[in-house]
Formats: sequence, structure tokens, C-alpha cells
Amino acid sequence: MNRIFSGVQPTGNLHLGNYLGAIRNWVRLQADYDCIFCVVDMHAITLWQDPAQLRAHVREVAAAFIASGIDPEKHILFNQSMVPAHAELAWIFNCVARMGWLNRMTQFKDKAGKNRENASVGLFAYPNLMAADILLYKATHVPVGEDQKQHLELTRDVAQKFNNDYKVDFFPIVEPLIFGAATRVMSLRDGSKKMSKSDESDYSRINMTDDADAIALKIRKAKTDPEPLPESTAGLERRPEAANLIGIYAGLSDSGVDEVCRRFAGSPFSEFKKELADLAVAVLSPIQDEMRRLMKDQTQIDSVLRQGAERAAAVAAPIVREVKEIVGYLRP
Repeated sequence: MNRIFSGVQPTGNLHLGNYLGAIRNWVRLQADYDCIFCVVDMHAITLWQDPAQLRAHVREVAAAFIASGIDPEKHILFNQSMVPAHAELAWIFNCVARMGWLNRMTQFKDKAGKNRENASVGLFAYPNLMAADILLYKATHVPVGEDQKQHLELTRDVAQKFNNDYKVDFFPIVEPLIFGAATRVMSLRDGSKKMSKSDESDYSRINMTDDADAIALKIRKAKTDPEPLPESTAGLERRPEAANLIGIYAGLSDSGVDEVCRRFAGSPFSEFKKELADLAVAVLSPIQDEMRRLMKDQTQIDSVLRQGAERAAAVAAPIVREVKEIVGYLRP
């Protein structure tokens, strides 16, 4: 069976965009792939994190995965720092990847901003660690959003260069899995910007921990335009806020955007928002209830992560051992 690797940073405030754009799709992939899901806490510390909050966020992300339908018994769920082989392979890839490749990474430019010289080396070399995450398990496919495609291309370049440098056919050339509808959930305050945990306004996103009242309030306050809802997708052109809300409804209801447009054609946003809020609460409430139950018992979450790390390490061990042999390290 083909193998998937995918992960989420534990930096707090998982939101509806994470659920519709990633987690829900991962749940569905479990039937057809051997899946490894990772809470990437090593990536998280490329920017400073409060240690206590980092530990809490790791548990929260793991709880969200399980509550959403990730099965940690059939598949592997763990946090990255528990498997040291990620760091070992990342160093080897630091010596394979080229500076020019990393200099082209747009996410580093975005995150470093004007303080590029003060950015951590870890933030700059982030894509090499991401390549190590994937190739450590010889994953064949990675579900990615549009903003991660460039990093996956670098993973493919690293795999190919390693194979060429050492004249082996060892690492697979990983294929992306890109999902269509509802992969880009936008801000509730600005339909031109992606929904983000880093947005200063909490009203810009629906957090996975928001209760029913908070969800309804945020949807009611979501930015719209004065026109009624259109009868087809064509009517959403140059209406980013309308397109976003209809896209969210389509994602939550597992229906097409055109279908949602036909159902609500001509309706005012006040009526549509009530329907959307009811739907969002109905979909998210069972997940939130299970998250709260899991978070009350940290020992259960820690046990799942520990057992997942043991299974992940067992998969990684022969692969990293062979990599060391290929590179020329002496056997211990």
C-alpha cells in the first residue's frame, strides 16, 4: 500500500481551515493509504515557543486528530521530537540540499520578513527537515495545500540529488495529493486572505475549540457584501467574502458550490448565515466534545503519542540505518 506522511505544527488555535483543508481529508485517506500523521514540534521551535504552551498544543493537536477520526491504532500518530531519526536525516539533507534552493523558498521570506538576518538557522533550513520527515518513512504521497507545494518540490529535489550523488535508487520521488474544494478557507474578516491562527482578530477564524455561541457570533459578524446570494458559481466572481462563506458551507455539507448557490439563490446573507452557523455547530460540536474529553485525560494522549513514536521509530530505523551505510558512516 502507498504511504502518506503529513503533519501539523502545534502552535495553537487549530481552526476550521485546518479541519476542512487538511484533517478531514486525512481521515478519508486512511482507507486507501498506510498513513503516518505527525505533530511537528521540531518545526514549531524554528520560532520561539513557550515550553509549557508547546507541550499543551502538542496534546491539543493530537486530540483534534483523534476526535476528527484519525485512528491511532490502524495508523501512526506521534510527535516529531520523540523520533531522533528526523534530526539525523535532516542533517544529512542539510549536506545534500543547496543554498540556492533554500534561498528561493517563499515561506522563509514571508516568515523572516525584514529581519532576515535575525531569523533562526532552523527557519531557513526548515524545508530540509520537512524532506527528512517525509523520506524517513519512504512516503510515496503527501497531502499538501498550495502554500506547501514549493517545499514538496524541494523534497523531490533532495531525494533525486541523494540518489544521483550516491548512485542509488533509494528514496522515492514523492507525489503530492492536492485536494480541490474547500482547501483554502479564507478569513471571515477579509475574503482575500487565508484563515490563519496568526491573524490578530479572533473573529477572522472559527477555532476548533470555539463553543456553539462563539461559532454563531463569528459567522453572524463575518464580512459580506450588500448583494443577495447568486444562483451559480459565476455570480461569485469578485465577491471574495460571499465565495468564502458559500465555500465553507459546501465543505461542511460535502456538496458542490453550485449546489449551494442553487439552494440559497436570492437569499439575504442574514438567512444564509443562520443556516451556515447551524451547520458548522452540527459538524464541529461532536469533534469538540471528544477533544474536551481527551484533553481531560493527558495520560491517554501521551500514551497514544508514545506508542505512535515507538511504531514510527521502528519503521524509520532500517531506513536511516541504510542511509548511513550509503553515506559512508561507520556502523556503531
